[in-house]
Amino acid sequence: MSEAVVTRLRAAGCVFAEDEATLLLAAAPGADVLDVLVARRADGEPLEHLLGWVAFDGLRVPVDPGVFVPRRRTEFLVELAAPLLTPGSLAVDLCCGCGAVGIALRARVPGVEVHAADLDPAAVACAARTLPDVHEGDLYDALPPALRGRVTVLAVNAPYVPTDAIALMPPEARDHEPRLALDGGPDGVALHRRVAAHARDWLAPNGHLLIETSHEQATSTADAFRAAGLTATTHHDEDRHATVVVGTRADH
Repeated sequence: MSEAVVTRLRAAGCVFAEDEATLLLAAAPGADVLDVLVARRADGEPLEHLLGWVAFDGLRVPVDPGVFVPRRRTEFLVELAAPLLTPGSLAVDLCCGCGAVGIALRARVPGVEVHAADLDPAAVACAARTLPDVHEGDLYDALPPALRGRVTVLAVNAPYVPTDAIALMPPEARDHEPRLALDGGPDGVALHRRVAAHARDWLAPNGHLLIETSHEQATSTADAFRAAGLTATTHHDEDRHATVVVGTRADH
């Protein structure tokens, strides 16, 4: 049966057909369910939506259909954020999606306080199954006022695909993930500017803002940090094609 599944997935264009077949076989309680899952995957549904989880930073993070699937490159954001935290400090996962960044930070830094927020109700419901403090709303409007001025790490994976480029994305992203999780405005940096503009109000003294961006957009993201009174340092991970700008609220 497994070879037949691999053949169907490969014919549908799945690059990692063998690995996907193994995962679908493990997820299906019987042949009928397996046939449905394989058919849905061949039609372009994200594998993670079919499994109900995504592998992220060594964890299995729940992800529901219709919710943005975190990419492997976002693990770089977690790797940069975690060393800035200590037990008892406060981290916010803004534009949290399924909450993968917040979940990973809690796993890496036991005792850290994590709040997460997203505009998408489906994402909030998904993240709230794993994280205790998840809020719904537009960026900072979602956060409890008591967090203002206390945040040690503000970790943000806001959308940064330029609006006109969404049509060029793979079908599994543009057809199965919410547009609000993809659309970063005309140049892809609109959300970064909004986040940076008010970050100082929420960061603790010497607190840090980290935003995932692209190699091409990094200069614009860093400019937004500096315009908002933050320092800005750009970090690249070539293996994962990951770029993160890290800023600090520097009080003089």
